[in-house]
Amino acid sequence: MALTIDDAPNLEQTPKLSPEQRNQAMLKALAKHGVSAALFVTANYAAKQPAGYALAKAWGDAGHAIGNHSMSHPDLHSDKVSLAQYQQEILDCDAIISTLPGYQKWYRYTYLREGNTPEKRDGMRLFLKQHNYRNAYVSLDTSDWRLNEKLVEVLTKNPEADVTPIKLAYLAHVRQRAEAYRALSWQLQGRDIPQVLLMHHNLINALWLDDVITQFKDMGWKFTTPAAAFNDPVYQLVPERLAAGQSLLLSMGRILGLGKFAGGERLVDDGDFEIEALKKQGL
Repeated sequence: MALTIDDAPNLEQTPKLSPEQRNQAMLKALAKHGVSAALFVTANYAAKQPAGYALAKAWGDAGHAIGNHSMSHPDLHSDKVSLAQYQQEILDCDAIISTLPGYQKWYRYTYLREGNTPEKRDGMRLFLKQHNYRNAYVSLDTSDWRLNEKLVEVLTKNPEADVTPIKLAYLAHVRQRAEAYRALSWQLQGRDIPQVLLMHHNLINALWLDDVITQFKDMGWKFTTPAAAFNDPVYQLVPERLAAGQSLLLSMGRILGLGKFAGGERLVDDGDFEIEALKKQGL
């Protein structure tokens, strides 16, 4: 499995940790486990400012890859976002991140949405090819952002709150997603593929990325680099759905007419299962 971090870095103020502390905590967890990751930069969140640029540079300096996640995270499926506007976002972000150590010509679609019309989808594919960009697919998607929202909400109300239930819910969520996507890779490819995991540059991972990596190792998973994972033949595929997106594995499954499968309903619920369970615990 390869680990990738989106929406990075950011200077948002959160309980417990400052932006610098969050950044350093994630880098420390990766270093502890010897994991080489990729940071996908949304430049307006921080990297266009000196303080944010320094946070992103710390990842490159530590040997991690740096990829493009647009300037302001627009949604290509929105009628208000034109193909030309979306492409300019990528070029503007590129102008900033291309000066960072670890820079790669990798683009991660915002919201994992590749266009709600054939014109947008095909236009983006041509654009990426012309600019020598790789589509930085995700195969193992998580809703860590949803559980992070709950974590921040609880700690904002009470900085001393016991958030152990959220931690346990998060670890269970990642395990369920990992097992379901691994089963899906066997169903669709007949083998274990090097999964590309999507996480975010946020408080929940600053606090518990160490635990997530430890859990994967305890499950018997091994880590590889994003570059090595992307070299697998599965990431050369180009799904021909009208609106390709989400996990590459889910996209493939829909093309092939795959119906319901064990754990499948949980892959698209945005963490609803865990949030409802936490509500029953009073959170």
